[in-house]
Amino acid sequence: MDVNKARVSIFWFRRDLRLEDNHGLSQALKDGAEVLPIFIFDTDILNKLPDSYDRRVDYIHQALTKLQQELQVFGADLKVYVGEPLDIFKQLHSDYQLQTVFCNRDYEPDAVKRDEFIKTWADGAGIGFRSFKDQVIFEKSDVLKKDGSPYTVFTPYSRVWKAKLEAKNLFPFEIDATGFKKLPFEELPALESMGFQKTDLTFVKPILKETSIRDYDRFRDFPALDATTRLGVALRFGTVSIRKCVSLADACNETWLNELIWREFFMQILFHFPDSQTQCFKPAYEGIAWRNNEKEFEAWSQGNTGYALVDAGMRELNATGFMHNRVRMVVASFLTKHLLIDWRWGEAYFAEKLLDYDCSANVGNWQWAAGCGCDAAPYFRIFNPEEQLRKFDKDLMYVKRWNPDFESKAMTRIVEHAFARDRALYTYKLGLGK
Repeated sequence: MDVNKARVSIFWFRRDLRLEDNHGLSQALKDGAEVLPIFIFDTDILNKLPDSYDRRVDYIHQALTKLQQELQVFGADLKVYVGEPLDIFKQLHSDYQLQTVFCNRDYEPDAVKRDEFIKTWADGAGIGFRSFKDQVIFEKSDVLKKDGSPYTVFTPYSRVWKAKLEAKNLFPFEIDATGFKKLPFEELPALESMGFQKTDLTFVKPILKETSIRDYDRFRDFPALDATTRLGVALRFGTVSIRKCVSLADACNETWLNELIWREFFMQILFHFPDSQTQCFKPAYEGIAWRNNEKEFEAWSQGNTGYALVDAGMRELNATGFMHNRVRMVVASFLTKHLLIDWRWGEAYFAEKLLDYDCSANVGNWQWAAGCGCDAAPYFRIFNPEEQLRKFDKDLMYVKRWNPDFESKAMTRIVEHAFARDRALYTYKLGLGK
């Protein structure tokens, strides 16, 4: 051991890009050794992104810039690396006397494997590895059936989740900034150096608007209104605390609280059933004979189906990286039921485009739409896009914003609803052996 090297512990930022109420960071700062905060742009992930114009990479970069500015107030700095995590930790090990690596837990299959890999290396190198629960209120096996098995239906899961919730689950974690290692400022790697472009996105620190949350259940289904919290991306990258969100939801609006519980439900489903990332949760649905017409998929993805609400949603997604939740359900149902295209095609397209893409929620919601998920809409529920338009955008405010030429396209619809519905019912019944 080189006694001349500085003795530090690492805090590894991942899905928790904030100083406020950060569990793992709080624990690291209490541990004794000076804390060196780091972030790794993981090239295993970056290299799989198909477009250099990726708002998510830009969002992370801007959030890290903000984080770095906050750390400078305490004489600290954020060290940002580009590469494979193991290579970065080996380099850190050569530069410092590493005591412990602290981080907050992630539950997606690839992240679980990554962390197990780094922990194995750390154990071999005599370095501690400690992870903490931060991005959820209840994780892994915190909410189980009486027989110890995970819930696969939302309603009983949510009932137990709410029964377990106590004030202590929502206490914020304090940050003792005196524990950071003092470091001079160093510029973050430029987006361009990583092969990415600056986008039209401007990072704004998330704000919890109590008025929006109080009215959430009344207006959330109307895409023309700015009546959702728009916190999906902040929750995805941890620029807002889940404890802060749940505290406000618990006090103000049960509908929004249920949405936050759905988020955790899908996370624990993917954790306990990692194969569901690519396979139908209900195996019988692997028997569905998807049509998978590539020209129709292209028309759907570009917003050229002839259905006003479907096309508006896809155009909003392509233009902004966002789509209203009600419209997400409509476009997903349309792809899987009207066009009989495999839910995995839609899931992959959303994974490429959504700013707030979260693997567990994306997989869970696509399987919900296709009827093949753990707690899915029944296969015979087939949204009528015209009826959805009448109910949720009757004045066409949303459609006119994102799909202004909708009237000219209606005459060339890709498929008629009644025909598509009958075809879907027949195909599903046949595939399920009903």
